[in-house]
Amino acid sequence: MDEAFWQNKWELNQIGFHENKPHPFLVRFFPELCLEKGARVFVPLCGKSLDIHWLLAHGFSVIGIELSIIAIESLFQELGLVPQITQASKVQRFVAENICIYAGNIFALTQAELGEVDATYDRAALIALPDTMRIEYARHIADITNKAPMLLVTLDYDQACLNGPPFSVRTEEVLRHYTEFYTVQMLDKHAVSGGLKGKCPATEVAWHLASK
Repeated sequence: MDEAFWQNKWELNQIGFHENKPHPFLVRFFPELCLEKGARVFVPLCGKSLDIHWLLAHGFSVIGIELSIIAIESLFQELGLVPQITQASKVQRFVAENICIYAGNIFALTQAELGEVDATYDRAALIALPDTMRIEYARHIADITNKAPMLLVTLDYDQACLNGPPFSVRTEEVLRHYTEFYTVQMLDKHAVSGGLKGKCPATEVAWHLASK
């Protein structure tokens, strides 16, 4: 999976992965991270997710990273904000009020640029990456966030039934990638209504990752 794939999706407006409401697992389980208002929440591969609207509305500061400038510009437009744009090493920085979105490859984002974060919310990043990249991604997130607690959402389905993304990430893989850095707890799981893309049964799983 290369950058051109996702850039093309946004350019053609093929964004069926964009949800029209905040994710139920976010609404239900994010309070369990016990963050104070004003806490900085990192959202990797954020797109223009309405989850960001929810986090901002509940008093959190959001830091995200996204490949597509189209997605970032649309996010700020929908928030009714005009960002200041500056260059930060290999990524661009879009900033307005309590939100900062970096434009670029997540692996180019450093801990120094990201700054201190209080939590990570990953609903669509891990499952967007092929298996050859997921172990590197998990380590990178732990490094740049200093193992901040995380609410992680994954999908579990028969990968032979449907090509990703989103990819199937099963329990054993979550444990393999994250137990070096976090105490991993499954919070809940539920069947995807109508199946994944209407083609095969799938289960969505919520995880709480606490720093060791």
